[in-house]
Amino acid sequence: QVQLVESGGGLVHPGGSLRLSCAASGSILRINAMGWYRQAPGKQRELVARIISGGTTIYADSVKGRFTISRDNAKNTVYLQMSSLKPEDTAVYYCNAIVNVVGNRDEYNFWGQGTQVTVSS
Repeated sequence: QVQLVESGGGLVHPGGSLRLSCAASGSILRINAMGWYRQAPGKQRELVARIISGGTTIYADSVKGRFTISRDNAKNTVYLQMSSLKPEDTAVYYCNAIVNVVGNRDEYNFWGQGTQVTVSS
């Protein structure tokens, strides 16, 4: 019904920057929130940043001041600008969207396939 396609991951040195993108497509009536989660090896998936339809943003304490989430509503796309990257930011980053789909009153939770971010010297 809804597909999320991520891009922008890769290998970066500590202190460097990357920008992740996630485009949503499909039977979308309304996107209520979009966000990024990450999962490092041996750890649980955790929220990195989230933006809701009114523009309110939420960040994990570990990324505040370094990461910025933004959204292009016309393109159904969310971005995560990551700066001052640290080795502990290394993880698979997953895009998430909470969506009302066409023909259904309920909200649904969709996930992208993930993109690897590796911070290493």
